[in-house]
Amino acid sequence: MIQFSNKSLEKVAEIIKRYPEGKQKSALLPVLHMAQDEFGGWLDTPVMDYVASLLSIEPIEVYEVASFYSMYNLKPVGKYLFEVCQTGPCMLNGSDNIIDYIKQKLNIGVGETTADGMFTLKTVECLGACGYAPMMQLGKHYREHLTKEKVDAIIEECRSKAN
Repeated sequence: MIQFSNKSLEKVAEIIKRYPEGKQKSALLPVLHMAQDEFGGWLDTPVMDYVASLLSIEPIEVYEVASFYSMYNLKPVGKYLFEVCQTGPCMLNGSDNIIDYIKQKLNIGVGETTADGMFTLKTVECLGACGYAPMMQLGKHYREHLTKEKVDAIIEECRSKAN
């Protein structure tokens, strides 16, 4: 059975209390983040249904939000998630070449995970760091001014941390 830890349930209750009575749906985004963090890095249907039940909303309302935002993963992801920006400024500075290089280097396509479960490649819309293009998000950190050499170093860094 899917259930948040007691500490997380207390946090959910605290988040819901931030909003007026009957407006608990407003807590959806932070509760989805908590669910993704606590239940394996992605949101499968039973997890989204659980979130809907906590917020007393319809499951479809959760699915709509989770499928709209790229920050939510609707299938399992690797230990390291490369979220490469693909909007105008990044593309003008070569993000398409970086995406192609990562695909070739890791032998995966966009939205795929390496066979060892180590890396997932995802393209995302603007991450708000246009002056540092091309760039990607890796966990909670931005990696900026990407080159093939920097991508190689990032991959090696991740592999060394995993061992």
